[in-house]
Amino acid sequence: MTTKLNFNRQITINESVSLLKTVGKDITVVIEGEPGCGKSTILKMLHDAWGDKYDYVYFDAPVKDMTDLGMYIPRHETGQLEFYPSALFHTTSPKPKVIMIDEMFKTNKLMLTMLTRLCLEHYVGDTALPEGSIVFATSNNASDGVGDNVQAHLGNRIMRVKLKKPNNVEWGVWATDNGVSALTRAWAAMNPQAFHSYTTMSEGEINKNPMIFSPKRTVTSFVSPRSLYKNDFVVRNRTILGEEVALAAMSGTIGQAAAESMHAFFLIEKDLLRTMDILKNPKKIVIPENPGALLMILFNAADELDTQDELSAFMEFVLRLPNKEWQSVFYTTICQAKKTVRLARNNKYLSEWMLKNFYLFT
Repeated sequence: MTTKLNFNRQITINESVSLLKTVGKDITVVIEGEPGCGKSTILKMLHDAWGDKYDYVYFDAPVKDMTDLGMYIPRHETGQLEFYPSALFHTTSPKPKVIMIDEMFKTNKLMLTMLTRLCLEHYVGDTALPEGSIVFATSNNASDGVGDNVQAHLGNRIMRVKLKKPNNVEWGVWATDNGVSALTRAWAAMNPQAFHSYTTMSEGEINKNPMIFSPKRTVTSFVSPRSLYKNDFVVRNRTILGEEVALAAMSGTIGQAAAESMHAFFLIEKDLLRTMDILKNPKKIVIPENPGALLMILFNAADELDTQDELSAFMEFVLRLPNKEWQSVFYTTICQAKKTVRLARNNKYLSEWMLKNFYLFT
């Protein structure tokens, strides 16, 4: 017998991290979401937040077997078997652990039995984890049809939460912090439908959107936050690869529909303005008419602005843009990206813009 979640409430990845910080020591949280939505980044986010207070362990359940947890070794002096845990779990260190069991419900039944004890009792075999340790797991939705099922006796002893798929704006902020090219970020900003989730759409809407994952399709290449990030390595090297190879590579990474859309998007580069040229004459430089080019210009600036004077000058250009939504994209990126958040806090142009346009975020 397997169990299902019978509600549709979802939380963001940042809320998932907050949840683990608050209750992770007391109950095992299983974070469920569709493929490629960022579940595997949660361990890094906890590491960034807590530093060396913990030992951090990533356990990729589908590719592990019993020996990756530990083994029973004969002790000749006692005539008994003694469990020796794997070095992966740092059991010789006194620090508490943060253990992430990735794709837990894709493993076999024997492994799942061992992992269940790890989740519920904080034991690796017969070895207890230090007090204060946190064990959490990730899984795809059962409705994704990729082999994730939860046994009822386990489902009643853990906390299962649904992960909300990030939208294009949320992904854009993350992408800015993680070195994704302005071209990919601009394409994402222009194509919000690539971030829609089948879990919140009707069947007719899903059929009209060939870019996203759906359990009713057999294709394995589609747009997800993960695949779009991976695809950026092709985007940045497309001149070396050549047009045909780049298109084939993108099709095999983000799917044919998205690849063809992005391939056509490459043509906008001829309309781009350099950030330094805008800073020289922000009030008079001609604004490109191509929306995609404008978005690329904004993302390039987010990567290149270093001082308050530069940000203020560029804001004079931003305030001339005819579309408030384009302005809000720049505002969101500058105010949330790690590189520029300090600049944003003290910039009068941004503060004045927010006071006048706060309704865009309500």
